[in-house]
Amino acid sequence: MNYFPDEVLEHVFDYVTSHRDRNAVSLVCKLWYRVDRFSRQKVFVGNCYSITPERVIGRFPCVKSLTLKGKPHFADFNLVPHDWGGYVYPWIQAFAKRRISLEELRLKRMVVTDDSLELLSRSFPNFKSLLLFSCEGFTTNGLAAIAANCRFLRELDLQENEIDDHSNYWLSCFPESSTSLVSLNFACLRGEVNLGALERLVARSPNLKSLRLNRAVPIETLQNILANAPQLVDLGTGSYVHDRDSEIYDNLKNTLLKCKSIRSLSGFLDVSPCCLASIYPICSNLTSLNLSYAPGLHGNELIKVIQYCERLQRLWILDGIGDKGLEVVASSCNELQELRVFPSDLSGAGNVAVTEEGLVAISKGCPKLHSILYFCHQMTNAALVTVAKNNPNFIRFRLCILDPTKPDPVTGYPLDEGFGAIVQACKGLRRLSLSGLLTDQVFYYIGEYAKHLEMLSLAFAGNSDKGMIHVLSGCKKLRKLEIMDSPFGDMALLQDVGKYETMRSLWMSSCEITLGGCKTLAKKMPRLNVEIINENDQLGFCRNVDMINENGQSEVCRDDEQKVGKMYLYRTLVGPRKDAPKFVWTL
Repeated sequence: MNYFPDEVLEHVFDYVTSHRDRNAVSLVCKLWYRVDRFSRQKVFVGNCYSITPERVIGRFPCVKSLTLKGKPHFADFNLVPHDWGGYVYPWIQAFAKRRISLEELRLKRMVVTDDSLELLSRSFPNFKSLLLFSCEGFTTNGLAAIAANCRFLRELDLQENEIDDHSNYWLSCFPESSTSLVSLNFACLRGEVNLGALERLVARSPNLKSLRLNRAVPIETLQNILANAPQLVDLGTGSYVHDRDSEIYDNLKNTLLKCKSIRSLSGFLDVSPCCLASIYPICSNLTSLNLSYAPGLHGNELIKVIQYCERLQRLWILDGIGDKGLEVVASSCNELQELRVFPSDLSGAGNVAVTEEGLVAISKGCPKLHSILYFCHQMTNAALVTVAKNNPNFIRFRLCILDPTKPDPVTGYPLDEGFGAIVQACKGLRRLSLSGLLTDQVFYYIGEYAKHLEMLSLAFAGNSDKGMIHVLSGCKKLRKLEIMDSPFGDMALLQDVGKYETMRSLWMSSCEITLGGCKTLAKKMPRLNVEIINENDQLGFCRNVDMINENGQSEVCRDDEQKVGKMYLYRTLVGPRKDAPKFVWTL
């Protein structure tokens, strides 16, 4: 076989951008493996405990961009203890020790301390981009270190993090010579910021395209910022409260008219509905609108905004828009591709909410829709069947009924047939979240038809072990399975243990699995980490696999029959982690 020179292959590999495709390319032959090793600059690690940083560096010594995920997804629902783990410091320390030329770090659900940010800022002189999503453990002191020491910083993106505000001076730490910022997002910060430092930073950043502010930034500062940065493409407002008859409001309205480049709009953390008219002129150019953090806006105000957004492709909004509002979305936003409707009242006690009517309207008016997250109070099989017919191109379908065991309100039946229609019609479906009254039948449909499904999340679903067995045996591409409050036990868990080696992780909480079943799984599959999360010493059992009785025979320990509250299983190349807290037992 004739081989291309390494330089040619490297150039070709540059066009293979997805991590999965790069992995496949590296398996073709030894030459391609070697070329991929020395040419891959972006590395994705879906579980920080699946491999050590030293092994990542050994495999990809030229890495410049690292994406790292820590806690399981259900941490977003407060199901993972605060001090479970997911520390980034060992990774930064290892990369610094090996003098890796890291330029970009993207972290999700990780513990990020000020010490780790300080080390990051001083160890990589060409560092350019930091994105922290749902991280915790750091303060504005750590941000000050990043601002002061990362001289070529282009992107600082802080999304939904828990950050302690120790002071408002961190924005002042950007040196006067800093002109490289392209993206700055600190919307999740709760405290005050130095408004003068913010305005000066924006004024000397001619390439700034994305700016998302927190609620401490008033409307007059926003006006000054927009006057200095009319080139912004992505804008997240802070406080949007002011007297509509004031000079400041008029100045803001006139300034917005000059912002011809804005395509993405978010924020409105505090808002006076009467001020919304100022954004109407830019709505016709918007392709993305996020009003999910604007509880001060209600149905009529939202509808007035939506009517101007004819080019919208992505919409995140609260359910206060109501079914009538979603009908307006359907009639006005025919280009919509992604919709997320979040609950404004998780208790379900509110008077305004969305139902199956809003979802059906969206499916009829938005033929390009391929991704949805929909919190609602009820759903029917007929509606789901209609949605499946109207939108067969769904790749992500997540439905969350606030009463998770509620049946079809019209027929009283489970929602099996509705979700069955979704998985049959949507051949490319990759992510699915189930809700409502569901039996084993829906899992038969999923196993039979959802051949490209990669992630499944469910709660309060199924009748027996058969449901989980259907999914594991039928969904050949399944990578993440998350189960809560469902009747699946040891039989389902142990039916096909080899399947877990093809998956990234399995989470089960409040199910019917036992300690003995988890031990058996760990014994059969040594390359998996099987972790039991024993919070507050809820399980007072021993860790022995079995006991020897007085006749010298093996006897199952009584403790093995105890139910396990939370179990997290994941594939790993390096064995049990070394930083597990006392309440995490690795079997």
